[in-house]
Amino acid sequence: MVFTAGQIAGILEGEVQGNPDVAVHKLAKIEEGESGSLTFLANPKYTPFIYNTKASITIVNKDFVPEQEFTTTLIKVEDAYESFSKLLEYYNEVKNNKVGIESPVFKADTATYGDNLYLGAFTYLGNHVSLGNNVKIYPNVYIGDNVKIGNDVTVFSGAKIYSETIIGNDCVIHSGAVLGADGFGFAPNQKGEFTKVPQIGNVILEDNVDVGAGTTIDRATLGSTILRKGVKLDNQIQIAHNVEIGQHTVIAAQTGIAGSTKIGKYCMIGGQVGIVGHIVIGDHVKIQAQSGIGRNVKDNEVLQGSPALNYGDYNKSYVHFKNLPRIINRLDNLEKKD
Repeated sequence: MVFTAGQIAGILEGEVQGNPDVAVHKLAKIEEGESGSLTFLANPKYTPFIYNTKASITIVNKDFVPEQEFTTTLIKVEDAYESFSKLLEYYNEVKNNKVGIESPVFKADTATYGDNLYLGAFTYLGNHVSLGNNVKIYPNVYIGDNVKIGNDVTVFSGAKIYSETIIGNDCVIHSGAVLGADGFGFAPNQKGEFTKVPQIGNVILEDNVDVGAGTTIDRATLGSTILRKGVKLDNQIQIAHNVEIGQHTVIAAQTGIAGSTKIGKYCMIGGQVGIVGHIVIGDHVKIQAQSGIGRNVKDNEVLQGSPALNYGDYNKSYVHFKNLPRIINRLDNLEKKD
């Protein structure tokens, strides 16, 4: 795709300083810009690069005043970083604006879909699948029976969506994600052997949920595993059966959440966090990376460690932990004096 400076300025409501007809077809960092590329300058520490960049177009703040000569065409906007992000979003929309049904696909006779569907090759749609408008299903996706998907949803290649899953509007499911696999439910019998407990619930994603690549969300034993509006999951996260995650909570990669735990809204959970089952985590909670959560957590707590402590208490304790060898030596010396 090729865009001129004039076209980009129109999208961003910016002002061109230089050649409005210069064209770009790719994006680049300002220090790596080359002819035909578009870049931006938002952080002042990168200002020296603008005088040497070979990028054809650079987005800058309106208050930028050059101190040397430069060759790049400028587009001046209120907020360069925000405008560049807007442009990336627009670029993605254009790039991913695929429509039509490729071949081969399997689509059950009872499957229905709305307008502007994209269905990639080797995709499977089971019985009574319902897809909304502007849904994009990339190649090699499996969608089981009775799945319902809302409007403006993108499912990338290789994702697996098991039966009875419900996905709201404006959701993104990345490659390799698995929604609706059986929860880890086994019960010991009299011989000490573990027998499977049927998992007959489902998974529900409300609107504006993002699920990262390789993330797995298990179906409930009974009822639903639920991700509320605006939840964002990174790659390679495990969400167990009957977990509920409150709206606008974000979770980083490799975190595991055991069954039936309830997490509040507006929480921030770092990478590689482990959370036990059957607990309740409040709203606006922050959990640092690699922490282990084994208890209920109140609203607004900030936690770190394994088992996790209050963030301030952890830092105070860690100071003493680092000093343990010195403290032990002092104790040894005191004992020798006695």
